[in-house]
Amino acid sequence: MKKFAAVGLSGLLVAGILAGCTSNSASEPVEKITPPESKVESASEVFGPHEGLHQEPIPLKMERVGENEVNIEMTAQITDIEIDKGKMYKAWTFNGEAPGPVIVVNEGDIINFKLVNMDPAIPHSMDFHAVHTSPSKNFADIMPNEDGTFTYPATKPGVFMYHCGTDPIVSHIANGMHGVIIVKPKDGYPTDAEIDQEYLLIQNEWYAYNDYDAFINDEPEHVVFSTKALKEGDLNTNGDTFSLKEKPLQAKVGDKVRLYINNVGPNEVSSFHVVGTIMDDVYVDGNPANVLKGMQTIMLPASGGAVVEFTVTEAGNYPIVTHQFKHASKGAIAILEVTE
Repeated sequence: MKKFAAVGLSGLLVAGILAGCTSNSASEPVEKITPPESKVESASEVFGPHEGLHQEPIPLKMERVGENEVNIEMTAQITDIEIDKGKMYKAWTFNGEAPGPVIVVNEGDIINFKLVNMDPAIPHSMDFHAVHTSPSKNFADIMPNEDGTFTYPATKPGVFMYHCGTDPIVSHIANGMHGVIIVKPKDGYPTDAEIDQEYLLIQNEWYAYNDYDAFINDEPEHVVFSTKALKEGDLNTNGDTFSLKEKPLQAKVGDKVRLYINNVGPNEVSSFHVVGTIMDDVYVDGNPANVLKGMQTIMLPASGGAVVEFTVTEAGNYPIVTHQFKHASKGAIAILEVTE
């Protein structure tokens, strides 16, 4: 382990809409990273040390080493992401994905976590919302070209956000360093035997490129959905305006569909809604103890998660949206295609 310092988201509808936790010093102080001046992405201006840098995505490494113990290794890296047709964003990422890869563990697991920081210029860290731990100890800044290892328990089930917690946090999250960790309940959900299809959906926002003032004062330029593969063969997309319209999620008539959802923000709420159906069961934050019935919409604050389940009764395209329609108009629409 190398040196580190502590630190501190219907056709008419579719046609109409388609037309860094604060740092604290440890044994060695960490120089505060001043937010860069406002950058215009179209002018290809980037934070100096990142100019021309595109680090190819490195797959998540995850290994179960005991009945209740997993090893996880992730990278912090700079990777170009297409967030809208023809619009590239030099994202600060985990493993070259934005949102980062989904992590799935079991309630009661001990997580041995390693973060490798490939960024040549900026410290990064990991804040898991799914664990009980001392942030100043286990959500530590990892210096450029260094790595660090931490251990903590996942004792509560749910659909939790993870993100870089390095100051200024909003810059790290808004630039792409966010994702979801699912902690599966040890006794499952009461509806497990009824589920035919399940997917993960994540909502996030994109702002003017690496513009700290825009991150804290402006409306997002794009609000988007992504999906991350829960099993081999599933779609795995970045947060963009088009992928889940061009390649819809799939179900058959009569299927009961489960969606794991999270709004990683960093700033906006999500009024999550599936057009053409009603949510039979909603588990707030993904905890089976927090059950709601017959919901039309579930409110997700920034970092909020849920498990939602519904049955599709007729063939057709079912838009999945945030009912903040100004955000749906900026890209936050996915399609569930239901066939006979």
